[in-house]
Amino acid sequence: MMKKGLLGLIIAMVLLSVVGCSSSSTSGEGKKQDAKEGKKSVTITFGVTPWSSTVPPTKIASLILKDMGYTIKEMNADAGSVYTGLSRGDIDVFMDSWIPAHTPYLEKYKDSIEDTAISYKDAATGWVVPKYMTDINSIADLKGKESEVKNEMYSIEVGTSASKTIDEMIKAYGLDIKQVNSSEAAMLAEAMRKMAKKEPVIFFGWRPHTMFNKFDLKVLKDDKNFLSVSDIHVITNKKLKETAPDAYKFLSNWSIPIDDVEEMIAKIENKEDAEKVAQEWIKNNPDKVKEMTGK
Repeated sequence: MMKKGLLGLIIAMVLLSVVGCSSSSTSGEGKKQDAKEGKKSVTITFGVTPWSSTVPPTKIASLILKDMGYTIKEMNADAGSVYTGLSRGDIDVFMDSWIPAHTPYLEKYKDSIEDTAISYKDAATGWVVPKYMTDINSIADLKGKESEVKNEMYSIEVGTSASKTIDEMIKAYGLDIKQVNSSEAAMLAEAMRKMAKKEPVIFFGWRPHTMFNKFDLKVLKDDKNFLSVSDIHVITNKKLKETAPDAYKFLSNWSIPIDDVEEMIAKIENKEDAEKVAQEWIKNNPDKVKEMTGK
C-alpha cells in the first residue's frame, strides 16, 4: 500500500515538473499571443469621407493596424459628421484633415480631438477650369462673364468647409454665380460632360487627384487668398492614446508622399481593389512601414 502511494507521489511530481517546464518554455510566446488577443477586443473606427484622397491612407493604416492585432471598422460620412463622430468617440481616426480649411473643426472640438500627424504637405485647392478657357485665369476674370458658365460653379457636398468658403468667395468677388453641390463623383461627371463638348465650366479642384492627370486644367488665381495650399493631417480622438497606445504611436509617426497617394487613387479609379492597392504599397515600402510602426 505504501509502495503504491509512493509510486503515485513520484508520478505526480514528474507530471508537475513537465508542466512547469512546458509553461516556462512557452511563456514568452503566450504573452505575445495574449497581447494580440487583447488588442482584438479594441476596435478602431476610421472616419471615411466621400473623397478619393481619403481612401488610400485609410486602407494602408487599417491594414497595418489589423496586423498589429486591432479590429478595424470604417464609418462613411461627410466631413462635418466625421468631426462630430471624432468628438463623441464614435470615430477614432480621420486620415484626411485639410489644414487650414478644417481648422475651425479642430478649434470647435479641441477638448476631445487632437492633431496627431502630418500625412503630406502642399496640396493645392481652388476653382478649376479647363485650359481652353484662355480668357479666364483668375476668379476676378469671371466678373461679367458668369453667363458663359450658365451662372454655375460645381462643387462638393453641402456642409463642408470648402463649400462654405466658396459661398464666401462668390459674395466677396461680387459674382452672379450659384454653387451647385453634389458628391465628388457627381461633380466630376458634370464637369467631364461639359469638357467633352468643350463648353466653359468651373468646378472645385484639389490635389491629390487624378483630374489633373486626366484633363488639361488650371487653378484660377485667388487674389483675395480665400483658398491656399493645404497640409493634410491625421486627427484622432484623445482617448485613443489610452485605449490603444501603440496604435496612437504608429499614427503619430504617419506620413506618405502625395505622389504615392495620387498613384493609388488612379489605380482605384481604374477598378483595382482598394485594399489590394494598399497592400501593394505596404509590400513595396517596408522601411517606411518600419519607421512608422517602430518594428
